[in-house]
Amino acid sequence: MPESIEIRRKRLIHRSRYTGMKETDLLLGSFAARHLPDFDAAQLDAYEALLDTNEDPQIYAWAIGRDPVPPAFDTPVMKLLQAFKLDR
Repeated sequence: MPESIEIRRKRLIHRSRYTGMKETDLLLGSFAARHLPDFDAAQLDAYEALLDTNEDPQIYAWAIGRDPVPPAFDTPVMKLLQAFKLDR
């Protein structure tokens, strides 16, 4: 049985809170709690691909603008994540 979108959202929110790096946990955990409940399947795909990199320091560097975002991850979801740091 395929995973429902609600279960997928909850799984990704949980995963975002426990990435392995404190700074990324705080940023992604807060971002996911705020935005994932409204994400559609395509947005969830883009977000999950980002998490699947397993490069927490690099995700954080992209999100805060320290490093350029590779084209594969330069999505509307990444733009939303980059803007989120200013929302707090």
